[in-house]
Amino acid sequence: MLQVNLKETYYSVVNSYTKDSLLTESLWKEIESHYSAKGRHYHDLRHLEHLLAEVESCKSLIYDRDRVLFALFYHDIIYKATAKDNEEKSADAAVLALSRIGLSPEKIEKCRAIILATKSHAVSPDNDTNLFTDADLSILGSDREEYSRYFKNVRKEYSVYPDLLYNPGRKKVLMHFLGMENIFKTEFFREKYEERARENLKNEIRIL
Repeated sequence: MLQVNLKETYYSVVNSYTKDSLLTESLWKEIESHYSAKGRHYHDLRHLEHLLAEVESCKSLIYDRDRVLFALFYHDIIYKATAKDNEEKSADAAVLALSRIGLSPEKIEKCRAIILATKSHAVSPDNDTNLFTDADLSILGSDREEYSRYFKNVRKEYSVYPDLLYNPGRKKVLMHFLGMENIFKTEFFREKYEERARENLKNEIRIL
C-alpha cells in the first residue's frame, strides 16, 4: 500500500484554489473532527488514508484528480449509522466548503455527483466516478486479517442494533454485492480485488 499523508494532500489541493491559510486550516480541522468523532470505527481517518492510497495507485487513469480528491475528503464527512441520508448531507457539506475556497460551480457539482454515487455504487458514465466508488469498495478485496478488522469495525458502528436485526440486514448487503456480475466496475480494480472480495463476502456470510 502506498504511503500517503492526508493533511498534506488536502492542503496541497486546497491551496490550488485559495491562499487563505486560515480558511484552509479551518476546513481541515472540520474534516479531522468529523472523521475522528466518537462512534467512528470504520468511517474514520484510516478509511480516508486507505482510500487515498487506492486513488493514488490509479492516478494515471483519473481525468480530474482535484474533484476526486475533494470527493474523497468529504464523501463520509457526515456519517450516522442509523441515518439514510449520509451521502446527501455529506454532499451538501462538500458544496458549502468548496464554495468557500472558490471552486467553480461546475467542478463543485461534479464533486457532489461523485459523493452521491457512493450511495448505490452503480455504474456511472463517468470513469472518474467509477474509479472512486471502486476505490471506496476496495476494502472488500483486502487480505483476510484486514477484512476481519473491517467487518468487526462496521459492526461496532451499528452496535445500536442487536444481532437479530443487524445480521439479516448485513447479509442482504453482502448478497447484493455477490449477485452483481462484477463488484468492481473498472478493469483496474477488478483485476486487483474481484476474486478476493467474493471470497471475503462469502466467508463473512458464513460467520453471520
